[in-house]
Amino acid sequence: MRKFGVFTSFIFIAIIIAGIYGILHDQITYSISPEYFTKFKYRQFGFEPEWFGGHRATVAAIGFLATWWMGLFIGILLGLLSLIFSTHTTMLSTLRKAVFLVLAITVIAGVAGFLYGKFYLAEKAVSWWLPENLLNRDAFIIVGSIHNFSYAGGLVAVCIAAVYIFKTYKVVKAKQNTLCSEKSVL
Repeated sequence: MRKFGVFTSFIFIAIIIAGIYGILHDQITYSISPEYFTKFKYRQFGFEPEWFGGHRATVAAIGFLATWWMGLFIGILLGLLSLIFSTHTTMLSTLRKAVFLVLAITVIAGVAGFLYGKFYLAEKAVSWWLPENLLNRDAFIIVGSIHNFSYAGGLVAVCIAAVYIFKTYKVVKAKQNTLCSEKSVL
């Protein structure tokens, strides 16, 4: 019963963490290219900044809405995988570390997206749709690169976190088997 509680609460927490990550991510990327939002994301989400009290609040809403579902996906997948542990405490401890791993890898991917966008894509002709009246084309491309890398990084991170869960399980199982063997010898 406690494992089910860890599983369900983890899904909720993963959604909240992903949403907060999206809010912060989009606040940073808005600072790099407001046009990415005003000329692309606002239209994509069908939002007007007046609805939320200004640009920063609108960007925050977009950030949450663009990432909460990733938290749901991460929460369900990693939560289900962690049910292999025999105790809720090991399950919870492993999930905490797995979420940190996902966040760290996703942040690193976003930074890589910034570097790739700034030093490669902004210098090249991209095949993406770009608004015709961009004032800062390079910043728009850099932010697009950050967003793409962040999503890709999140997917890679979930796979790495899944491997981490299985490796942790093997270590825990090996320790349990060693303890059982030592008890039987005594």
